Amino acid sequence: MTSLTQRSSGLVQRRTEASRNAAAAEKEKSPGEDEYESRRGVEEEDDDKGDAKETRLTLMEEVLLLGLKDREGYTSFWNDCISSGLRGCMLIELALRGRLQLEASGMRRKSLLTRKVICKSDAPTGDMLLDEALKHVKETQPPETVQSWIELLSGETWNPLKLHYQLRNVRERLAKNLVEKGVLTTEKQNFLLFDMTTHPLTNNTIKQRLVRKVQEAVLEKWVNDPQRMDKRALALLFLAHSSDVLENAFSPLLDDQYDLAMKRVRMLLDLEPEAEAAKSGANELLWAVVATFTK
Repeated sequence: MTSLTQRSSGLVQRRTEASRNAAAAEKEKSPGEDEYESRRGVEEEDDDKGDAKETRLTLMEEVLLLGLKDREGYTSFWNDCISSGLRGCMLIELALRGRLQLEASGMRRKSLLTRKVICKSDAPTGDMLLDEALKHVKETQPPETVQSWIELLSGETWNPLKLHYQLRNVRERLAKNLVEKGVLTTEKQNFLLFDMTTHPLTNNTIKQRLVRKVQEAVLEKWVNDPQRMDKRALALLFLAHSSDVLENAFSPLLDDQYDLAMKRVRMLLDLEPEAEAAKSGANELLWAVVATFTK
């Protein structure tokens, strides 16, 4: 099984039949296979070796994890932005998975904020919250805009006939997902007048990897062009800012790194969503959510 090849220097190089076969297979690969392997390598570049699939997080879980206090296991009581931010996460997650899209802009070039959200595919995602939101969008006629959906899914409506659209206990359900994925644990804490279920951090590796991903998006991996950025990383930056949890990812940075990171985030926030959405390869629904939160 193992052959020995004598080098001129006297050193011995070990080479197995398996490695020979792998080299031969590499030569016989089609261009399509090479392209697939290349794409897969880029997608998994930041994943630690041996990570299981269940540790891959949705945008909602990532934003919640950034907002949770590690030891206490709950979000800040003063954060009144994360609720709507999580609903924006759901819409973008469904768009990135090919389930939702915006209606065509038409001859009159409707703005992102006036275009309706339509169901592109009703195939289950495997995530109960996403499937629940997808079901609402699919069954609603006439369709609603992105801003309307964020309000409806948050329960922020004066119309009693539309209260059934509200997704309830979203943070708790997301936290339970993270518990099942081994990221958080569950505890009970007493707050004088009431007991509250909390979810302290139990897997710091995943949290640190998430923080590092956010930091690198505006530092080491900054490309100065949103169209060349990874769409999930771009969405995460906007959504973390809209949910008022981005500061948690940047707080460990040195002063000069922090200033540079915030400068680049401001550059992203100053972009014109309409112009970005019109560019080739752009995800229009992503930019519609950005427009909802920034304009």
